[in-house]
Amino acid sequence: MIVTPLYAGLLGLWFLVLSVRVVQGRGKFQIHLGDGGNAEMARRVRGHANFAEYVPLTLLLIAILELSHFSIYVLHALGAALLVGRVLHGIALSFTAQFKLGRMLGILLSFIVLLIAAALCVWQGMRAASLLA
Repeated sequence: MIVTPLYAGLLGLWFLVLSVRVVQGRGKFQIHLGDGGNAEMARRVRGHANFAEYVPLTLLLIAILELSHFSIYVLHALGAALLVGRVLHGIALSFTAQFKLGRMLGILLSFIVLLIAAALCVWQGMRAASLLA
């Protein structure tokens, strides 16, 4: 594999940034668990959690496609779109309350990548199964 580690690493670094934002918020607002009813803290926590909810499965699907020898261009397109989507979403949710377009674009890009990667994995699995039959 040569493509997935690049995007996994970049996304891992972004996850660290989102994690630090949560930790900083906990210190700033003296909230040790949850969001304490603080709207800014809730956005930071949700930005971090949303990343953790979507990125692992999507990266796994991309890795499966890579192991299946999918086009390097498709893999880079999926990885880059996921990275851009998650950065836009993370900035919109964890860094500002005013970046609604970024949040919507981030969600849209993330969903498109998840849909395409999942569909390609299903197609690849069906194709492989028909070759074995």
